[in-house]
Amino acid sequence: MESYALLLAATLSAGTVLAIAALGLLINEKAGIVNLGAEGMMLCAAIAGFATVVHTGNDWLGFAAGMGAGALLAAIFGVLVIWLNTNQYATGLALSLFGAGFSAFAGIKYVQEKLPERPQFSLPLLGDIPLAGPALFRQHPMVYFGVALALGLIWFLYRSRTGLVLRSVGESPESAHALGYPVRRIRLAAVVAGGALCGLAGAYISVIYTPLWVEGMVAGKGWIALALTTFATWRPARVLLGAYLFGGVTMLQFHLQGMGVDIPSQFLTMLPYLATIVVLALISRNPAWIRANMPASLGKPFYPGS
Repeated sequence: MESYALLLAATLSAGTVLAIAALGLLINEKAGIVNLGAEGMMLCAAIAGFATVVHTGNDWLGFAAGMGAGALLAAIFGVLVIWLNTNQYATGLALSLFGAGFSAFAGIKYVQEKLPERPQFSLPLLGDIPLAGPALFRQHPMVYFGVALALGLIWFLYRSRTGLVLRSVGESPESAHALGYPVRRIRLAAVVAGGALCGLAGAYISVIYTPLWVEGMVAGKGWIALALTTFATWRPARVLLGAYLFGGVTMLQFHLQGMGVDIPSQFLTMLPYLATIVVLALISRNPAWIRANMPASLGKPFYPGS
């Protein structure tokens, strides 16, 4: 039973990376912008956060640096696609390629660096509960932040005036513009906020989840987070559940190896990506259902004068 408690704990930690990044991308897409650059933003944020903690010894400054790096790259992406009307998909792919190359270059001297001793967290009394304590109540605060973020987004998108305006921009930017809303600025704010959350997820990987720096350490998590928004049909609660599902698949490979299951390690390593493909293939069988839930202007440029 203890091994299953450890598996659940690892699942929550792995799922947190995907949840925070996917919720950030969800904000982008609710405003009608598709950002395929999540992988690159997360990589740059990972090295920014790791380098900051190496030099300062403060994890929270590392998270702030990661968020700043993600927000900066997202702002550049936003200006290109919102004001200069470049293709969203091509610009996002370029951002991913840039992030992969730049992070590898900037991180060369940090490959052998080690972080200070990692603190252990435990909620008073709850952390001592047998089985449930180690699984649920000895997590890093960022794990609980991921849950709070999903709940906060549910309220923001469906209960607040600002969230309703954001959704209206994603559904019909022309109508929102006719009502006097600054569509471009709203979209840019959504893109920057989404980039900051992707940056936070990247910093969490290098500062807490691993914690170390190696080239390409995000290892496709940005693409899985992007797929999660579609898998969840653009609903924050489903994003959170999907993130834990994929986190569990990721951790299952290590659990099975620890149990001595005779399965080639290469097959176990590809499980998360295989699960992503299978889920997207199943969802794609009903395109009408996707269209009913997808923001109507997703991926479409907006020209205020037209």
